[in-house]
Amino acid sequence: MKIIWTRGEATVRDVYEELRLYRTVAYTTVMTMLGVLEGKQHVEKVPGEERAFIYRPVRAKQEIVGDIVADFVARVFDGSGRTLVEYMISSGQVSQEELIELSSRLSDSESEKNEASV
Repeated sequence: MKIIWTRGEATVRDVYEELRLYRTVAYTTVMTMLGVLEGKQHVEKVPGEERAFIYRPVRAKQEIVGDIVADFVARVFDGSGRTLVEYMISSGQVSQEELIELSSRLSDSESEKNEASV
């Protein structure tokens, strides 16, 4: 999805060639994954030049990422965002700098909620 979001649209070949810069992947795997994304209505497939189909994002990145994260938290952490955050902190995947920034965001969010309720 990141490749398609960045490009705006892409063929299977475009995605395949870009992915090969980072890792080994089969062309058929890319084709299968784009088919799955189409089935989930994350991308649409439209006829392109010659015989290649062009894939375009259907939904905004933020919307899709939100759905994926919510599904992941539900399946892996029994719906607990707290458990996910605790895991991220204990495994060292969140830096002290990031924790300070997140704490500030939480404080700002709480302030906004309090102001809205007045």
